Amino acid sequence: MEGALENDPKSTPSPSESTQPPGPARALKVEPPGDAEGCVRPLETAPKKLCGYLSKFGGKGPLRGWKCRWFFYDEKKCHLYYSRTAQDANPLDSIDLSSAVFDCKADAEEEGTFEIKTPSRVITLKAATKQVMLYWLQQLQMKRWEFHNSPPAPPATPDVALAGHGPTLHLELGQEEAELEEFLCPVKTPTGLVGAAAAFQPVPAMPSALQNISLKHLGTEIQNTMHNICGNKPAQAAGHGPLVEESSQSGEHQKGEQPLTHDASTPGKEPEESPKPVPKSSLPTSLMQKPKRQSNTFPFFSDGLARSRTAQEKVVALEQQVLVLTKELKSQKELVLILHKALEAAQQEKRASSAYLAAAEDKDRLELVRHKVRQIAELSRQVEALEQERVRLVHEAGLREQQVQALQQHTQLLMDKNQAKQQVICKLSEKLTEDLAQSPGQPPDTSDGNFLSQQEMIEHLKDDMEAYRTQNRFLNSEIHQVTKIWRKVAEKEKALLTKCAYLQARNCQVESKHLSGLRRLQEAVGTEAGDFSELLQQLIQEALQWEAGEASDSVELSPISEYDDYGFLTVPDYEVEDLKLLAKIQALEVRSHHLLTLEAVERPLRERWAALGELMPSAELKQLLRAGVPREHRPRVWRWLVHRRVRHLHSPGCYRELLARGQACEHPAARQIELDLNRTFPTNKYFTCPTSSFPDRLRRVLLAFSWQNPTIGYCQGLNRLAAIALLVLEDEESAFWCLVAIVENILPAEYYSKTLTASQVDQRVLQDLLSEKLPRLMAHLGQHHVDLSLITFNWFLVVFADSLISDILLRVWDAFLYEGTKVVFRYALAIFKYNEEEILRLQDSLEIYQYLRFFTRTICDSRLALAGCCAPYSS
Repeated sequence: MEGALENDPKSTPSPSESTQPPGPARALKVEPPGDAEGCVRPLETAPKKLCGYLSKFGGKGPLRGWKCRWFFYDEKKCHLYYSRTAQDANPLDSIDLSSAVFDCKADAEEEGTFEIKTPSRVITLKAATKQVMLYWLQQLQMKRWEFHNSPPAPPATPDVALAGHGPTLHLELGQEEAELEEFLCPVKTPTGLVGAAAAFQPVPAMPSALQNISLKHLGTEIQNTMHNICGNKPAQAAGHGPLVEESSQSGEHQKGEQPLTHDASTPGKEPEESPKPVPKSSLPTSLMQKPKRQSNTFPFFSDGLARSRTAQEKVVALEQQVLVLTKELKSQKELVLILHKALEAAQQEKRASSAYLAAAEDKDRLELVRHKVRQIAELSRQVEALEQERVRLVHEAGLREQQVQALQQHTQLLMDKNQAKQQVICKLSEKLTEDLAQSPGQPPDTSDGNFLSQQEMIEHLKDDMEAYRTQNRFLNSEIHQVTKIWRKVAEKEKALLTKCAYLQARNCQVESKHLSGLRRLQEAVGTEAGDFSELLQQLIQEALQWEAGEASDSVELSPISEYDDYGFLTVPDYEVEDLKLLAKIQALEVRSHHLLTLEAVERPLRERWAALGELMPSAELKQLLRAGVPREHRPRVWRWLVHRRVRHLHSPGCYRELLARGQACEHPAARQIELDLNRTFPTNKYFTCPTSSFPDRLRRVLLAFSWQNPTIGYCQGLNRLAAIALLVLEDEESAFWCLVAIVENILPAEYYSKTLTASQVDQRVLQDLLSEKLPRLMAHLGQHHVDLSLITFNWFLVVFADSLISDILLRVWDAFLYEGTKVVFRYALAIFKYNEEEILRLQDSLEIYQYLRFFTRTICDSRLALAGCCAPYSS
């Protein structure tokens, strides 16, 4: 199949203009097999074009059914366009094949039926034969694969781009063809049914000419009809005289040549002469100079194609075209009658409206209205009469239906009798054959009725088996190709998402640096009055309002919600006005960190945890716990860590017994516990919501612990430890044992006693470590008489529960539950090292205390703090 599609950019616009193939294609000469020897072939072989007639199922109501359509493929857009005939100027519609899948129906009622399924609709098509159907399906698969694998050509120097990608593209297409051949052998091109040759074939006949018209695209149908009529008139005027005067043989030549001459030039200009010489014996002078037709949807054909056809073929082609045009004319006349009736009704309505508006007095207008009312009443009576007539006809149709059923029953009875007689005749014939075949040496005849019916059934089953086998092979090839396309698209999407996340993270970092610069300028200017101070304040206010403006216009890849998975506020709500800028900076850093680590770090970490089998102490587990436990694995891992610590204390039913004891008598610490419940994590939605069950569960856990450990009973700070355990483990008893493990096993004794002796010892140890590891920082704090224990005492007492953002806090607890208190010292040293330069820049004790009060919540990257600071102090 060779050919080229040609589109005229100056053709008449239509309502379906959006479906037309873009841009004019190259007018390639189509050289059919066996062309004249004088024709010059192009040096490069023209690319194969996919086109031909198919039946499309569609329509509504009585016009619903199969409609013959001319289909042609546009390689640039990967669209399959279709029109009523190959000569139509504008296509009716198109099918997007880039995201379509194909399916052949082995169990369809009619042979050659297949479907094209797009995300928006399903198109049912039917080919003339099964071979044509398989050819279309294979070609559509290859076209779709070529479109997805073709490199995007730049607007300039397309030849260079194609030359660079040519070998790779041809190699990929060759590999794809070889893979498809493993599923289904390639089908040979059906001669005369697809490609350029199919345009010369007659349009497949339809039961009704009006049924083949598309009412959905009526405007396009009218434009195509007018285009064809305008193109035929000059051709008929130029060819009428010679057809009458010439001999029958020359007339045959004229008829064969006339419909095959097309021109792609702009209407209104003088047609150019064909570059090929045409013998005068085959074409008269008057016919050589006749106006040429143009076609948008079918390629331009050379004169050599017409010369290669015999006179008899030309006559047959012309007769078939006359039949097609006659049917088309009949359908157009019916369409004109319908439009004429609609026009008459509109004109009558217009005349009545004009008369009503032209009436000078109200009396005349009233008379016109009365006339309209009388007309409406008359029409109502006619409608009632027609309704009665319809009811009568329905009743008659029912009677006729009963008569038909009776006749069908009678016919079935006669057929049964006839079949019984045929069986009797067959049996008598068999007996006669057996009597005549009694001669010796002749085998008996075994071909009876049952044998023949079984043979016929076996043949039918073989045909069905072959059809299902072919369908299975094609569907396997379709699944294989669609899977490859899906993987390719998924890889592209993943790369684009990664790139977008990186760019968005970079944007957040730039904004954060901008705001940090504004903050430093604000600190440098201070309270000085002047234009510069007012301008700086205005810039800060605009920067704080960016968040609201960007939220409605931009679409975030990984949006940061107001609360995280555990109910904590992602951005702290500072009460001090001067700290709102710092909150904005922290929000941008959190978002940037989240975007950069989502694909690069979090996904590999989740894969490592998913591949980890049974939990047992090991170096690999310690490394994974320091990196952090994913949220979906954290409850299981914490239960295992807690069980290692309290398995010697754990006993079934212990928690229930402690709760029962608390219900029997009130514990002395119950009042203090009740007061601290409302102070537990005021920024967590699970503990501030009035309908939440977490405060009640926290109360029961703390009361049970006060009965479990009467020496401590209850100490402020235990509520935060129990709340963290409850948020992660979600089970009261598991949270209770986690609290027991921290207080009685991990932390030193008397850590929560009335004197807090062990807690104060840890503060002395921390100051000694800071003096050893960070001498400049400790000297600076000593110079300004800053007591770090006022800040760090609460860190150790609640294991950073009030200090770090939830993401880093839970990572600290992951390692803390496994390694013990040394993790708290490591993170404390890492925090001061992480912010050492910022603290050294502060030269006032009040500023230092104010900064130390909230600076831990400005840390967003736990790995940065650990990798840069914790490694030198790890043991």
